[in-house]
Amino acid sequence: MKRNIILFDINETVLNLSTLKPKFKEVFGDESVIAIWFSMLLHSSTVCIMTCVQTDFVTLAATMLESLAARRGIKLSPTMRDDILSGFANLPAHTDIKPALTQLKSAGFRTVAFSNSSLNLISTQMANSGLMEYFDDIISVEKTGSFKPDPTVYKFAAKQLDQPLESLRLVAAHDWDTHGALSVGMRAAYINRSGAIYHPLYRQPDIYATTMVDIVNQIIEKNG
Repeated sequence: MKRNIILFDINETVLNLSTLKPKFKEVFGDESVIAIWFSMLLHSSTVCIMTCVQTDFVTLAATMLESLAARRGIKLSPTMRDDILSGFANLPAHTDIKPALTQLKSAGFRTVAFSNSSLNLISTQMANSGLMEYFDDIISVEKTGSFKPDPTVYKFAAKQLDQPLESLRLVAAHDWDTHGALSVGMRAAYINRSGAIYHPLYRQPDIYATTMVDIVNQIIEKNG
């Protein structure tokens, strides 16, 4: 079985969210609240998965911004909200992404951008970050009506690629995402972008590193 297709989570894994920190500091007075907001976003998306609420990631992101502002007694205008959300379309790639993906593709691997964001947003992100040529395919979960780590979305990706789950590997900076992929039979690689510990109760990936170049070297060594 060929194991040469590698899926990449996008936000945080490939694109650098820290460039949004100045926007959060301007609105909330503290750039560190970006982590709180992102955690609220993930919590909300998980609740939607479990209770079959149909929505999209941008709507949830906006709702959680408004919720966070309300909790802190901040009046969040539509302009302020939209300014933060628009930043998602212009996130730069982490500095280790282009050399790592170049090496991976040179070794004969097929690369796929795979995200909870809409297809339109992912495509815009790839174009604006200069990464369009580094990915062979783009897959959004939006047609599933759900989000990662719902098993449905990983199965959807496999179907889109016309490949068995066990032939695919996901690279992500989120342990809940790698755990989700591993839970349905995919393989996974975890890149630690934050310095946080990997959740000890989650399924453990066979590849773990702090740089994408190291991740790619291990993938090539293991032949996918």
